[in-house]
Amino acid sequence: MRRILASLVLLFAVLFMISANDSTKNQTAATGGLTLPPGFTATIVADKLGQARHIAVNSNGDIYVKLERVKDGKGILRLRDTNGDGTADDIFAFGKYGGTGIAIKNGYLYASSNSEVYRYKFNTKNEIENPDNPEVIVKGLVDKRQHASKSITLDDKGNIYVNIGAPSNACQETDRTAGSPGQMPCPILETAGGVWMFKTNQLNQTYAEGIRYVTGLRNVVGLDWNASMNELYVTQHGRDQLNQLHPTQYSVEQSAELPAEEFFMAKQGMDFGWPYCYYDPVQKKKILAPEYGGDGKTEGVCGTKEKPLYAFPAHWAPNALLFYTGNAFGDKYKNGAFIAFHGSWNRAPLKQGGYNVVFVPMKDGKPSGAHEIFADNFAGGEEFLTPAKAQHRPCGLAMGNDGSMYISDDKGGTIWKITYTGK
Repeated sequence: MRRILASLVLLFAVLFMISANDSTKNQTAATGGLTLPPGFTATIVADKLGQARHIAVNSNGDIYVKLERVKDGKGILRLRDTNGDGTADDIFAFGKYGGTGIAIKNGYLYASSNSEVYRYKFNTKNEIENPDNPEVIVKGLVDKRQHASKSITLDDKGNIYVNIGAPSNACQETDRTAGSPGQMPCPILETAGGVWMFKTNQLNQTYAEGIRYVTGLRNVVGLDWNASMNELYVTQHGRDQLNQLHPTQYSVEQSAELPAEEFFMAKQGMDFGWPYCYYDPVQKKKILAPEYGGDGKTEGVCGTKEKPLYAFPAHWAPNALLFYTGNAFGDKYKNGAFIAFHGSWNRAPLKQGGYNVVFVPMKDGKPSGAHEIFADNFAGGEEFLTPAKAQHRPCGLAMGNDGSMYISDDKGGTIWKITYTGK
């Protein structure tokens, strides 16, 4: 009798494990491999596209993807679902340059290389008129490889905003070198380390025609125009290597947690403090950088610099910002901010972080609550030690006309569509 009971217990255990595994597989299939809040599903629109950076969705549902590096000689992909099954079965490639920025506004597609911004006109059939001959909107921007991507966003008054990242960690005389002092004033800020504003309808603009809209930003890959506030918002990649460059002042643990990644409203003329300052989330203030005489506590001139609306964990690398203006996700998400974190490489000895998409509730243009992780499991596990071991790295965000959200990945080349069913 005991043997029979034992056999039955074992049988039920095996059946339970099979059922649990099937449930997990079904859940994974329903979310495209991602972890999402209850009621949300994800489908994979396309895969293995290349280094898919930022994305934009046209009025007819076509998805435009900017590739960081050209694939088969092309740097922009148009994805189209012709049979309505949720996956892109018609892919058209054009643009002979890599880069990050892409946006759609008033019948034009805008895309950036690491030194130019281009414009393509849509015809009445939502096709690009001259895919091989775009208009050059902006040219001659700084491109020194480090922080070279030129993210873009547009307002409703005919202006385009272009991030020009600083090709430096902390504006030292010799970059990323222990003992090298910071340059004062930092010459990089004349042509980089901020966001510049140009006109959308003027060709061949250079720095001379642009306006340095805000300054003191090391690198902004995520930026978006908040139409409800009529203001630009940005997310900054904070500096690296406090312990490596200043081992007597910062422990490896402090270097892993400093500085915070920052989320700002960026009004014209603002100065956010780089390279002279960084934000300490523990002390909740901007601290004078060690390259400029800081001791980890002193504010100095940093007390006058703009502070973040919200501070995220260090080195998560915010690569996309999207204000959700749709209705499909419900009231909770209306006008809130989604931020895609590319993932860290330098939080050792702590576990690397990021590799997710978070949501920040907003009210009257400011965060109204703590951030929450909205989409996760891009990296494919918790024990990876380097970005190279991550299966996917979130990079771009866009909203569809039906209120769905798209997420791009520049590691696996995957595009996900996130929808809400409420089930």
